[in-house]
Amino acid sequence: MENDRVLAEFSLEDGTTVRVEVPQPLEVDSSAVQEVSIMDETLYKTEKTIESALVKVPKIATAVISSLKAGLTTPADEVEIKFGLDLSVESGVIISTVGGKVNFEVTLKWHGK
Repeated sequence: MENDRVLAEFSLEDGTTVRVEVPQPLEVDSSAVQEVSIMDETLYKTEKTIESALVKVPKIATAVISSLKAGLTTPADEVEIKFGLDLSVESGVIISTVGGKVNFEVTLKWHGK
């Protein structure tokens, strides 16, 4: 594991716990995050569930697709958007970056009639 990545433990809504590699938090001053040590490694336990962390993803996708559709004079028959996600112990889910920039891959398709 890289130095800027740490393990975080998230729960699923059914109570199952999952350990995920996340970016090293700058500060952990929240009562919702607990820092513990296991086998000489730091583990961050968060009260957030993976489901609660991902709740914003459909809203982000809908906003991007709606904006693209509204800006087209000829609506596309298909709109596809891809973006990377990272989990974070402090903020749940964040859109991940590639080369310091947020990367959205958009595909628009028109079918001949």
